[in-house]
Order: sequence, then structure tokens, then C-alpha cells
Amino acid sequence: MMIAIDGPAGTGKGTIAKLISDRLGFMYIDTGAMYRSITLKILREGISLDKLDSIKDLLERTVITFKTIENKQHVFLDEEDVTDFIRTPEINDTVSLVSAIPEIRVKMVELQRKLGESGNVIMEGRDITTVVFPHAELKIYLDASIEIRAMRRYKELIEKGNVVTYEDTLESIRKRDYNDMHKEMGALKIAEDAIVIDTSNLSIEEVYEAVVAKIPKNE
Repeated sequence: MMIAIDGPAGTGKGTIAKLISDRLGFMYIDTGAMYRSITLKILREGISLDKLDSIKDLLERTVITFKTIENKQHVFLDEEDVTDFIRTPEINDTVSLVSAIPEIRVKMVELQRKLGESGNVIMEGRDITTVVFPHAELKIYLDASIEIRAMRRYKELIEKGNVVTYEDTLESIRKRDYNDMHKEMGALKIAEDAIVIDTSNLSIEEVYEAVVAKIPKNE
């Protein structure tokens, strides 16, 4: 079974996907981490986003994998554990621009489809219900007010030792939303048959229960 979850930043997609993975045994695939990893490599190598030949070359020599270590999913970029490096304000501000590049999206969607081919999988991102797995058995769109999403992301960044303000985080989320919704490929939108859940005033456990209640039961 494929459970596909879309939604803007800060709605709790990753947290819910991890819970379902842990409790129900689904394979969890964080597509955002894949784009973040590519973003990290582009920034490290100083490649301009308009240099498509350089970006294509980078994609050809890049390997992204996921491993579970002590019950936590880790992201590896070319065998380096980059789990913490891809969750910084710099990556947050750049990843939507990187993920809008058609050549990158084509490569990532190809990889995501391969990862989701077998077993029970839960995959979350921006275009999973509309592009990557439009025929998923369950499509969920998580949403929340921008103020609440910004506060969640602000607290997350502070806990990880980043020096940021709520105002800067709010503006970053606002820009991210705009970029995600206006991409030429893979724009963030609600699939016609997706179930929309507003997480603004719900606890993580309440969101989890709301999603699990929608999982089709095998007869």
C-alpha cells in the first residue's frame, strides 16, 4: 500500500509519516530530504542554479540513501550522513529554488518511484499525491495556518542551535510557500481526491489518529 502525504512546510508531514512508519511498519521515504541533500551538494560545490550542465553532472555522480540507525531515519549523501546538515536556515531558503529545476525534479521523481515500488510505503513531500504517486491508495494533504507553521519551524531550529528569529522564520515560510505553489513542475496543490486535514489546533497524536482512520482496511 502507498500512503502519499503532501502539504506546505511545518504542517507535521514528517512527524506523522515517521509515526506511521514506526507503529504500522511502513517504509518511510522523506522526499524533502532528497531535495535538501541535492541543495546541500550544490551549495557546497558553489554551483549556480542556472548552470544546467553542471547540475546534470552533479546529479549523475550523486547517491542518496536512507538508513535507520537507533530507530531514527538518517539521510546519506554519497555515503556521508547529512541528516543534521540539511536542516539549516540556508538550506530552508534555497531548497524550493533547487527543487523547481526540471532536471532535478525528473531525476528525483524517478528515484522516488523506484523506492516506492514494493511493500507498504508512506511518502511525504509536495507533489506525491499529484505527480509521483497519483494512484496512491490513500492521499492526505496536511495544512495549517502560516503563523502556526512558522512557530513550529522556529522552535525546531532553535532546539537545534540555530540563531534565528520568529519574524525571519515566518518570512522564510512565506517565500517557501510561494515558490512551492508556483513551480513549473511539481507545484504544491491539493489533489482532487486527497483528504485535507488542518493540523493548526491538533496534537501530533490527534493528527496521527485522523490519518490512520482513513487507511483502507483489507477485506
